[in-house]
Amino acid sequence: MGDRTDRRGAAFDVDLDRLRRRRSVKWSLYGPDVLAAWVAEMDFDVAPPVLAAVRDAVDREDFGYPVADLSELTGSCAAHLSSSHGWDVAPERIQPVADVLGGIAGSLRLDVPDGAAVVVPTPAYPPQFEVVELAGRRSIEVPMVLDGDRFALDVDRIGEALAAGAGAVLLTNPHNPTGRAFGVDELQALAAVVERHGARVISDEVHAPLVLPGARHVPYAMVSDAAAAHTTTVVSVSKAWNVPGLRCAQVVASDHDTASRWRRRRVFEVAGPTSIGIAASVAAYRDGDGWRRELLEQLDENRALLVDLVASELPGVVLRPPEATYLAWLDCGSLGLDDPAATFLADGRVAVSDGPPFGAGNESMVRLNFGTSPSLLERIVVAMGAAVRSTRP
Repeated sequence: MGDRTDRRGAAFDVDLDRLRRRRSVKWSLYGPDVLAAWVAEMDFDVAPPVLAAVRDAVDREDFGYPVADLSELTGSCAAHLSSSHGWDVAPERIQPVADVLGGIAGSLRLDVPDGAAVVVPTPAYPPQFEVVELAGRRSIEVPMVLDGDRFALDVDRIGEALAAGAGAVLLTNPHNPTGRAFGVDELQALAAVVERHGARVISDEVHAPLVLPGARHVPYAMVSDAAAAHTTTVVSVSKAWNVPGLRCAQVVASDHDTASRWRRRRVFEVAGPTSIGIAASVAAYRDGDGWRRELLEQLDENRALLVDLVASELPGVVLRPPEATYLAWLDCGSLGLDDPAATFLADGRVAVSDGPPFGAGNESMVRLNFGTSPSLLERIVVAMGAAVRSTRP
């Protein structure tokens, strides 16, 4: 398809040599000749307002314990939820934590009986299984189903698991890795089943700011009064503004009782955010929306490019275009490979995420990160195609 330049300009261009000099796991785990398209971390430079806030904090040597009054963070988060999603939450019901997984673990410990089962719709972000286990609960995998050409929650099977005694559902909305932005009807159906069985929902909505053109994010807690009463939501700027290493997320309690339980928790029961993470989060929520909108335009272009590239370079691979995130879930079953991710790495020098850790039955699947420049995305998919061709006589 030839060399491509970024339509959004320098803000969303990438320098491969510069990426390789970063010390984050995405570009350091594999060899210097490997193109990284695996972990959920974008290649783009950080939004200027966020970078300025971090530099300002560094100049102040703001490396001590965070301030006791975190109302600036909770207030900016509440304002973002209201302006972006129409979800009005009192800042007093927002609890700062170190990261999304920590918020999930804290919610499980506070709201789900020790040893109880937690329903995890699969495929699922692999660390979620570990978090459930470390919180002293056990996972019940409920595979998603195809509704036409889209992945959907299997509400009937979720209901069966809850009827058998499971105490909660761990929802990822928007969904990683399929990229679904769940609609009101399916979330209301889930809420009705959860309420019927007296269970809880922990909703991981870290990808909420990354809903692409043509879809919208519906916070689970907004779909009904029942949903609001049985839900704890975890959000963060970490994915949309590409600062996952700065350690700052927020737990949103959409009812009084849940908020009270969070306020009564022991100080060190759930790790708190860092001073630098707080500064970055406030800047992203307050001043980063213009950059985020440009990012979504770039990701939308990348999504369309990826569809074309998969069709031309990986014929037979099934890609259901994501409605959100910068992650694509590829079905490589038609390629006849025992381990698609291993083939792409060994023969194409491309690292993608392997399907099996996302849950049972995903042996033919891989997750590809398209949060990069169009030119690098093209190199990645062309190399994957060459790897497949090299395995054939």
